[in-house]
Amino acid sequence: MHQAVDIIQQIYYTIVAIIGVPVNLVAIVILSRGKCGLSTCTTRYLVAMAMADLLVIITDIILYRISMYYFPWSFLSITPVCTVIIVLRLAARECSVWFTVTFSFDRFVAICCQKLKTKYCTEKTAAVVLAATCILLCLKNIPFYFTVEPGQIINNVPWDCYPIPGYFTEPGWVGFDWFDTVLTPLLPFASILLLNALTVRHILVASRVRKGLRSRSKGENHSDPEMESRRRSVILLFTISGSFILLWLVYVIDFLYYSITGTDVRNFNDTELIIREVGFMLLSLSCCTNTFIYGATQSKFREQFKSIVKYPVTSLIQLMNKPKN
Repeated sequence: MHQAVDIIQQIYYTIVAIIGVPVNLVAIVILSRGKCGLSTCTTRYLVAMAMADLLVIITDIILYRISMYYFPWSFLSITPVCTVIIVLRLAARECSVWFTVTFSFDRFVAICCQKLKTKYCTEKTAAVVLAATCILLCLKNIPFYFTVEPGQIINNVPWDCYPIPGYFTEPGWVGFDWFDTVLTPLLPFASILLLNALTVRHILVASRVRKGLRSRSKGENHSDPEMESRRRSVILLFTISGSFILLWLVYVIDFLYYSITGTDVRNFNDTELIIREVGFMLLSLSCCTNTFIYGATQSKFREQFKSIVKYPVTSLIQLMNKPKN
């Protein structure tokens, strides 16, 4: 059974890497051009999210997971190297998660806090928030460098990375593990749900008020450009945050299960292990979905994607039709 699970994971993570790298690169290129009809502030957050997702795919899926299947005894398996990869993959994953939270908060302010919007929803503020978030999360993950030990030593070279026994028993490390999991993903999970609930509540109240005012002044059938713009913004926000919640849900349930029951993850039975691995597989998939969400919800993003796809073909045709001297 374990062999079948390993084969499924090998195929799955390979497909995610093959899809995830190009789609995130495409998202970075298109969004960076600033021609998708989005504010510069929103664009900053979306580009940062795409870059973080790309780093997750590189560090977590390619260097950490796929390398174990295809290159089991490469230099990536040397203890100091794989320890650094562990720290980088954890930092990248947390940046991906918290960039989603900062984006959700930015949209909450833009929609619900009109007085604060002009000061907070700016390109400069977005850059400061993203940089501070990234630096703090990188510093927070440095202790993970000291939580692993070599699995074996061959010719004085340490190989593999295994958790130190004290990580599961010593109060300091147990507390750090709780802090790590509460910080990602429990707190982001709760924050996004709360921000979305407050945003929905504000939109419903504002929508009723505006409809009442417009019906008295212009009639029921007139379009409302402001509400239409807000609707597109809300659709983008809810699809991104909703995708995050759904794809992280199994992982969160798994954490709550072994925390409440007191089950040691090292003693999981086959069913518990499968659920745990499914949780990891789904949260890895979350690094590939945002680009498809942009394409489904943003017409200008689709237009930019089509122009990028057509550009090599049109350039080749123009080159072939160019008159020769």
